[in-house]
Parts: sequence; structure tokens; C-alpha cells
Amino acid sequence: MTYFPDYLKTYPNMHSPFPFHLSRNTLEHGFRAHRHDYLEFSYVVEGHGAESINDVKHPMAPGTFTFVLPYQVHEIFTDPGQKLVLFNGMFSMDLLMEPGNDQGLSDLLNDSNGLPAYVQFEGAEKEMMSALIEEIVKEYHGDERYRQTLLKSKLKEILIRFDRHRFQHAGQEEEAATLSRSSSRSSHAVWPIIHYIHRNYQEDLALSDLAARFTMSVSRISEVIKQTTGQTYVHFLHDLRLRHACSLLVSTDMSVTEIALEVGYGSYKTFSRIFRESKGIVPKEYRRVEHGRAVT
Repeated sequence: MTYFPDYLKTYPNMHSPFPFHLSRNTLEHGFRAHRHDYLEFSYVVEGHGAESINDVKHPMAPGTFTFVLPYQVHEIFTDPGQKLVLFNGMFSMDLLMEPGNDQGLSDLLNDSNGLPAYVQFEGAEKEMMSALIEEIVKEYHGDERYRQTLLKSKLKEILIRFDRHRFQHAGQEEEAATLSRSSSRSSHAVWPIIHYIHRNYQEDLALSDLAARFTMSVSRISEVIKQTTGQTYVHFLHDLRLRHACSLLVSTDMSVTEIALEVGYGSYKTFSRIFRESKGIVPKEYRRVEHGRAVT
């Protein structure tokens, strides 16, 4: 039986129209092993320690940038006598994807490309990345026009700089490219499946449809999803739909019936039952409570 550490399902601003949260944190005793279904980056500004991602450990020092994919198990360790000070950005996969056929930066979600999950910036490159982090922090805490557009642009630039650095400094560009091409040909590659579900969970998405699309048996694709997410396909699908529903309940005036249809449920009754089983309250009450919190 596969063991999964803590599963963190929420972060501040997750249900807002722009699901991005940025914070500066000081870790005196590291951070316990955990996983989550959103994306996260970290950038160390002070202190030393280490981080383990899916049992692969790397050092952390000023200038270390780490990009953690959804469902990866990771843990942070602070060196004795040290305090790790780092910025953490948490955000939805949707911020890397573009509408239509444009895949945006979705290739960054492929953890089978043979590239490391972190880079150590030094010298001029470190100064450049530190400046980018300072810019996004300033924009995040501001309220000027086009704030969300600029935040998204800066987030993408930071991730592009990270990806270019790890690719260029791997010393094995062609080998990495070959591995990536080989991985993309594998019918059992999990990220295309997870991607597809994230893009189409609002539709009537049966497991048998996924199996046919990705040329896998129903039992095999069910197993792959469970191994990656720690959830059955049905629970994974419900989580995505309910997350979207919570966002709409908080940020729009859509009726609950409209929201039920929007996130992929065929009826209000089904939606309300599943919502209540997951959240402990019905959608209308959830909206009332969250609006009350916003006022106070």
C-alpha cells in the first residue's frame, strides 16, 4: 500500500479570480513531508538547509530556486543553528496554460524530462533572479492597474529563467532532449493524462474515455492516477470540480444551479450532495460564510 504524507489542499487566494499567493517564510526547523495538487516555487534568500523531492535530496542556500510539481512529496530540512528564509509562491496550474491550442508553459509540468527540480543561481544570474523576485513581491503587495496581468507575466518570466538555467547548466542538453522526446512517446506518461483532466473536468469525463484517448486499459489508467495523486479518479475529479465551484461561489453572483452545471455536474441535487459530503455544508451556506469572512 502506497503511503502519502500530509495532503495540503488549500492556500490563501486559491478561490480568488487570480489563484496566486506569495509569502516570505522563516523556517527554523524545516517543514514536514507533504504534497499538494497546486504548483509551488521557492527562492532562498538566507540560511542553509536541504530539500527532498520524491526522495531526491538537494542542498538549499541563498540563490536556490526550486519548482515543485503537483503531487510530489517534498520536505525541507534546516541546518543546525540556521534559519532558512525563503519566498514561496503557490499557484494554480491554470496560470501556466493558455486557452485554445497554445500550451503556454505546460511543458514545465513534465517531471519525466530528466531535468532537476532546482537550480543554484550564482553571480550575475543570482542578482537577476533576486531582482525578479523583488519585482514580483512588490507587484503582489501593490494595487496598481493591470496588477494581475503583470503578476502573471513576471511569474512566467521567473519560471522561464529557471527552466533555461537548469537546461543550460545540466551539461547534457542533447541527452535531456532525447530523454524528453522518449518520455513524450510513452503511452503511460502520467502528465498528459493529468493535464487533460485539468483541462476537461467540466465535461462528462468518464474513465473509459480517458483510457481510450491514452490507449490504456481502464484498470491501468485508474492505477496511474491513484499512484500519482493518492486519490481514486472519482475523488480526484470531484476535488477539481469543487475547487472551481468554491471559487465561483466566492467571486461571482452565479446561482448555485448555474455553478453546478459550469463545473461539470448534471444536476443541482448531485452537486449539492457531493459538496455537502466534502465541505460539511451546502453550497449556499458556504457562500454565505465566505462572504461573511470577507466583510469582517
